[in-house]
Amino acid sequence: MKNSEITDEQIRSIYKKIGENVKKEREKKGMSQLHLALAIGHNSVSTVSMSERCLQNKHFNIEHLVKIANVLGVNICKFFEGI
Repeated sequence: MKNSEITDEQIRSIYKKIGENVKKEREKKGMSQLHLALAIGHNSVSTVSMSERCLQNKHFNIEHLVKIANVLGVNICKFFEGI
């Protein structure tokens, strides 16, 4: 069995790129962070805000990404471009 050779820094870079891609798609639709947060079932903007910038080790999980893709009307693959 092969061990993963992906470093923590590489993982962080992936999360950061996903956050940037979510932000790009959100802004294309003219949607605020608050509107997106409410649409995916959160009561505040902090989850979206911190995850888009990958602050304090916060990032989107698969459930978030599926819901965001649905709300924005995009294919979830858009969030993984450039990785």
